[in-house]
Amino acid sequence: MKREQLDHLEKRLLDERARVMKAIAHFDKSFAETQQALGGDLSAYSFHMADLGTDAMEREKASLFASKEGRFLHHIDEALRRLYSSPDTFGDCVECGDGISFDRLDLLPHARMCIDCKQAEERGF
Repeated sequence: MKREQLDHLEKRLLDERARVMKAIAHFDKSFAETQQALGGDLSAYSFHMADLGTDAMEREKASLFASKEGRFLHHIDEALRRLYSSPDTFGDCVECGDGISFDRLDLLPHARMCIDCKQAEERGF
């Protein structure tokens, strides 16, 4: 892969990493805030029982989204490690060793497999 392409992919990975870190920080902030805190009520009791359910549901959603973003951050960090430790083989499929197309890497810069191997993995082969 050409140096310009590697530089482009590095920039894409770093941009995605910054976006994910910002999203995780937002979720972290939302964990700390409840509807009562936003309204200035510091008691542990909501005015209505439905508010408790809504607060719990919002915390659960934020937790699930943060978990998903955390897994994505792990994939991005792994791709950056591969890029920095062995730039000569970055973009090679970890299964078959063939090159991953630049178009695929441009869309998914953290991709580890070529499209054929990824499809085979998803089919369970």
